[in-house]
Amino acid sequence: MKVFARGQRIAALPERDRLLGSEAKVSSTRSAVPNVLALTLQDRTHTESAKVALGQAVVAGWTGRDPIAVEKHIRELEALGVKRPMATPIFYRVSASRLTTEDTIEAVGESSGGEVEFVLLQHNDQLWVGTGSDHTDREVEKCGVTISKQMCEKPIASVFWAYNDVAAHWDRLTLRAHVAAGGTRTLYQEGAVSAMMHPMELIARHAGDRSLPEGTIMFCGTFAAHGGVRPTPEFAFELEDPVLGRKIAHAYRVRTLPILG
Repeated sequence: MKVFARGQRIAALPERDRLLGSEAKVSSTRSAVPNVLALTLQDRTHTESAKVALGQAVVAGWTGRDPIAVEKHIRELEALGVKRPMATPIFYRVSASRLTTEDTIEAVGESSGGEVEFVLLQHNDQLWVGTGSDHTDREVEKCGVTISKQMCEKPIASVFWAYNDVAAHWDRLTLRAHVAAGGTRTLYQEGAVSAMMHPMELIARHAGDRSLPEGTIMFCGTFAAHGGVRPTPEFAFELEDPVLGRKIAHAYRVRTLPILG
């Protein structure tokens, strides 16, 4: 082990602290070890399979364009024991390791459920759009929304479209989700993305500029559920582009882990 004289050790501290400070800034915005997922990136001219390193995951909440509807939903959840958000919209941080494209996830207990959202991805200096499920533990949500977001994996579809290809007709895109129970498939959520704030507004409010940090995924809000929010042991979701005649779809089931105390 190298031994420094007292003066040498003190002189070395500023350089060490500078390096540690730099690392702290990076770790405050990105996971120490990126989550690498195999994704399919599509634009109007070609399709590319890519290993995408995801270092940051953000879940934007209360993103509705209609403030009256947002306030109504806040009060509905307050009645169920969910605390009012500190701000609207609000941007919850979730570990990037929670992102998955698998068709099965695990959750403790039987109180968790999905909700369909459009998802933004910043990769190779380009913005991409896909869809995902902000799967959340509804019982834990009553204790704290931030903690509930971290409790569950966040399934995403593996296909993403170039945002520039849909920007001109953005408000025509539609999100849809179904739940399955007892062999019956039921519509759970459906609506146009125009119900949520525009992607550029969400990015500006979160990042303070016109782009997300590289390797960032952001979930961008959801709709009310038909029949009310409830556990969803099987969940299917999709993003439809009626202008270009295409869909992105994914489905998953929940493997329940026991609560033992």
